[in-house]
Amino acid sequence: MDDGMSADGTSTTKKPGRKNDPEGTKQDILDVATEEFSSLGFAGGRVDAIAARTRTTKRMIYYYFGSKEDLYLAVLEKAYGDIRAIENNLNLQDQEPERAIRSLIEFTFDYQEQHEDFIRLVSIENIHRAQHMKDSKVIRNLNVAVIDTLAKILERGRAEGVFRADIQPIDLHMMISAFCFFRVSNRHTFNLIFHQDLSAPDTRARHKRMIGDAIISLLKGEPQHRQDS
Repeated sequence: MDDGMSADGTSTTKKPGRKNDPEGTKQDILDVATEEFSSLGFAGGRVDAIAARTRTTKRMIYYYFGSKEDLYLAVLEKAYGDIRAIENNLNLQDQEPERAIRSLIEFTFDYQEQHEDFIRLVSIENIHRAQHMKDSKVIRNLNVAVIDTLAKILERGRAEGVFRADIQPIDLHMMISAFCFFRVSNRHTFNLIFHQDLSAPDTRARHKRMIGDAIISLLKGEPQHRQDS
């Protein structure tokens, strides 16, 4: 009977080889790097710390991503890519214009609250004047898509006579993002100053409804023309 031992007492049982999964390894690195850089920024984040928490080595991280700078940019590209990928699957084109706008607002509201790492990464990059993002064509192309989506929804709404004609899609995107982003980026200072927990369920529900109602009221309202004196 073979008990896994040779005549000289050494083991003959083969150890399972390590599965070669480069895409899984890269994903693991990006997930850990996202936590590292969103907490400590580019300067404070350490590749050694990322390697220690992943299934790979510092050398392998550089093999996959080239440098710390390239890894950081890959983290930013993934952060934007993730949110845009889900937006593309909301089937907004199949919804009537008002419902499509509300669906996008509700998604943005929930996603940004559930992904504080994304908010911190964007905040950090703004502190550094988009120093790393400026060289990324990937991020520029990704964010063009959401503007195109909003433009098509606004166009349908105008054609149906439900939306006013003077709202620009990029302005609308900024308004939606500003409210949703602020609730996450400033939640701790806001809570300290005003003693309001922005993550409380009743507050969340009220704010989600409020931003939706405000945007729809804007889109349906009459434009206010400036009176020349």
